[in-house]
Amino acid sequence: MSQPATTPDALDAPDAPDAPHAPEAPDAPHAPDPLQALQALDALGPKGPYRSRHRLTISDVTGTPMAELSLVPRLFVTRALAALRAAATPPLEERLAALKRAGELFATGTVAGMTAAAYESAVCRMSGTPLANVRIAVEAIRLSATEAYRSVQAARPVGAVGDWRDPYARSGTAVWIRRGDVFAVHAAGNHPAVHALWLEALALGYRVAVRPSRREPLTPYRLVGALREAGFGTDQVVLLPTDHDAAGEILHGADLSMVYGGQEVIDRYATDPAVLPNGPGRSKILLTADRDWRDHLDVVVDSIARHGGTACVNATAVLVEGDPAPVAEALAERLAALPSLPPQDEKAVLPVHPLEVARGFERLLLGKAAGARAWLGGDGVVDDLGDGSAALRPAVFQLDDPRDPRLGMELSFPCVWVAPWTRAAGVAALRDSLVVTAITGDEALLDALLAEPSVKNLYIGDHPTHWIAPGIPHDAYLGEFLMRTKAVIRG
Repeated sequence: MSQPATTPDALDAPDAPDAPHAPEAPDAPHAPDPLQALQALDALGPKGPYRSRHRLTISDVTGTPMAELSLVPRLFVTRALAALRAAATPPLEERLAALKRAGELFATGTVAGMTAAAYESAVCRMSGTPLANVRIAVEAIRLSATEAYRSVQAARPVGAVGDWRDPYARSGTAVWIRRGDVFAVHAAGNHPAVHALWLEALALGYRVAVRPSRREPLTPYRLVGALREAGFGTDQVVLLPTDHDAAGEILHGADLSMVYGGQEVIDRYATDPAVLPNGPGRSKILLTADRDWRDHLDVVVDSIARHGGTACVNATAVLVEGDPAPVAEALAERLAALPSLPPQDEKAVLPVHPLEVARGFERLLLGKAAGARAWLGGDGVVDDLGDGSAALRPAVFQLDDPRDPRLGMELSFPCVWVAPWTRAAGVAALRDSLVVTAITGDEALLDALLAEPSVKNLYIGDHPTHWIAPGIPHDAYLGEFLMRTKAVIRG
C-alpha cells in the first residue's frame, strides 16, 4: 500500500509551516539526555543522529505527548543530500545481506533502545492504526527487505542484463542501470506499510533520503535505524524531518523522488519526470449479473474494511449490475458489527483519531453524502472513546448513477459508495482506479478492463482489492521509474 486516503485535515499532505526558528549548525553532536521524558526522534544525518533546537511534539490519538521530532533546517538537508551524492554504492551482495538483517531487526529486534513490542504499541497509539494492522505492516516491511532485490528484478526487461560484464554484452545487449544516485521519499503517515516500497531503491544501489510524515514518524525512524545497524552507512540512508519550508529542498536535491498526498499532489507533479506521485487509489469492485453477489460478500467486506479502510487499495466503491440496494443493505449489516476499540486493543479493527480530527472526517462525509441513501453512517461515524479520541465507524451510501463523482471519494476509514452499473456505463464507470476486482464471467468486459490505461490493476474473481505479493506491481513497478536501459557491446 502507498497512497493515503483523503483527509479533511491534510494529515498526509505536506506539513504546514512551523514558526520561524534560528538556523542551526548541521550535524551538531549531542549527548543523550537520560531525563528526557519524551521519546527523542532525532534526525538521522550523514554524521549520525542530530537533535535540533527546533522540535515538534508528537502526541497520541488521545492528545498525550509521546515524542519530540527534531526538524532540520534547509542547510542540513542540502549537506545531507550532498553527502549521499558523494558516497560510493556498496556491492550488491553487501546491500542484500544488510537489507535482510535490517528487516529482521526491524520486525523482531531492539532498535534505538525500543523493542519490537514497544514499537508496535507506540505506533498504533501515535497513528490510531489498530494493533493487528501494525503487525501486518511490520511483516510486510520485513518481507520487503528480504525480497527487495527479487521484486525489483521482476521489472527488468527480459532483453536486458544487470552488468556490462555479462557474457551477452559480447554480442551486444541492453544493460539495466539506475537513472540517478539519490532517491528521496516524502512519506505518508496513513499506514506503516508505505515504508516497505522504498527499500527496493536501496537494493538497486540508490542512496535514500526519507522525509517522514509528522503524523507518524516512528516507523521510518526505526527502519532507518535498523538499516544502519544492519550495515548501511550513514551516507547511504538518512532521515530528514523538516518543516514545510525545507521539504522542497529534499526534492530539489535528489535525482528522483516519490511523494504521497491527495489529488493536488498528483496534479502538481504529473508532468515532472523526476517525481513519482502517489495519490488516492479509488479502488472498486464490480459485481455483474452472471454472478451471485451473496457468494462473494466476504471478499467485498474484506476489501472495504481491511487495514481499517485507510489504504489506497481498500475498496471505496461497489458497482452492481442490477439492484444495488440488497448489496448495500448486506454490507451495512456486516460492517455495523465491527467494534469500536482503542487502537492498542488486540481486537481493534477501526482507525482512531483525536476527537476533533474524527469530527472533521464526519463533517466532510455528511456534506458530500447529501442526497445519497444512507444505509450506515447517515447519522454520523464518530464513536467517542471517552479519552480524547474517537473511532471512525463504517459508512455505506447508495448512489443512483455510476457516473456520480462521489464514487471516487476516498476517506481514511471504511466508507463505501454503492451504485448500479449497466453495460451502457461500461468501463468508463471504473476508470481512474488503482485496483478493480471484477467478479464476472464476461471475458470481453475483462479484456476491456485490462486494456483501460487508468485501471492500474485488475483482479478477477474472489480476490480482495488489497491483495499484493512480492514481485507484483502496485502502481506499476517502482523499478520502471528508477531504472532505464543502455545499449552495451564489448569485445
